[in-house]
Amino acid sequence: MAASEQESESRKNFTDEELEQEKEHIQRVINAFLSYRPHALQRISRALINYHKLSSHHQKMLTQYAEHLTAVRTAVDTNYQLAQGIVAAAMRMFDNDPQITIPDAKLLSLQHQIASGFDMEKVKTTIKQFYRDWSSEGQAERDTCYKPIIDEIKKRFPFTEYTPSEVSILVPGAGLGRLAWEIAHLGYQCQGNEFSMYMLLGSHFILNEVTQSHSITIHPWLLHFCNSMSYHNQLCSVRIPDVIPGNIPTYGLFSMAAGDFLEVYNEKDKWDCVATCYFMDTAHNIISYLENIYNIMKPGGYWVNFGPLLYHFADMPNELSIELCYDDIHRIAEDEIGFQFLVRIEYNKQV
Repeated sequence: MAASEQESESRKNFTDEELEQEKEHIQRVINAFLSYRPHALQRISRALINYHKLSSHHQKMLTQYAEHLTAVRTAVDTNYQLAQGIVAAAMRMFDNDPQITIPDAKLLSLQHQIASGFDMEKVKTTIKQFYRDWSSEGQAERDTCYKPIIDEIKKRFPFTEYTPSEVSILVPGAGLGRLAWEIAHLGYQCQGNEFSMYMLLGSHFILNEVTQSHSITIHPWLLHFCNSMSYHNQLCSVRIPDVIPGNIPTYGLFSMAAGDFLEVYNEKDKWDCVATCYFMDTAHNIISYLENIYNIMKPGGYWVNFGPLLYHFADMPNELSIELCYDDIHRIAEDEIGFQFLVRIEYNKQV
């Protein structure tokens, strides 16, 4: 998979100002990954300071707490190795991109700037996502959300009637790429699309740089001090990836593309299938997503969707957000846009 080529392609029509903004954003994301260790140590230090503020009587009750914080501090370096690997892979990728150049000197200076809390939350989310997408332990979660999509694709495009490599499938909101990889691994022609640079750099690393299974250890919930059943749960580790990402049956069937779904994909009647998982509620206006999916699919194509309607921008000030109920989405999709719903499965329906 040539992720750098996909990203370079998406910048062809950028103005100089847009290229500079893109470069600054990439530097900001790289800085966030490099800030993981100092950010984590600050968080642990704060917990330790608060511990020492307790009375000696209460400290004696916490027989494991100080030892636990020491163990968390030790495990930080394990996660930081992943962050460093992601950065190193990104630097190699952008070295081959004539439009985006990040000088080494600038990179070194960035290491002394701890990223914002917002950016660090993105890094922690990316690390957690590796658990779901690329660990053996995450298989149950993948079976819940990815398997229904894959099963429906196999049902609509059976190998007995279709040549898989001639069936084109798009996965918007691909995250770290596992769903798109699974579809391509079956032999279909699949492209994942992702907007988040954090996820893009993470997916580039795991898909292009990692050549051995179970070769990387991570602690997915290391900096999540709240809502833990036990200290062991916070410290637990997994090894990734559970498969060798490069094992795709036929070369060229799998790719990842960067950019906004509504901006990157506007070629009419191009895709046989669009598969969306935890994606539709990332829209400012979900109707725009519906219209675009319908427009880019070939006549007779299929849209397969899984996910809630949590609407990412619902509580963000100064952000457009249209929050429609499922029934209204269904009505608009069928009556106003032209979809015909063939299967409707509801999970954990709530009023």
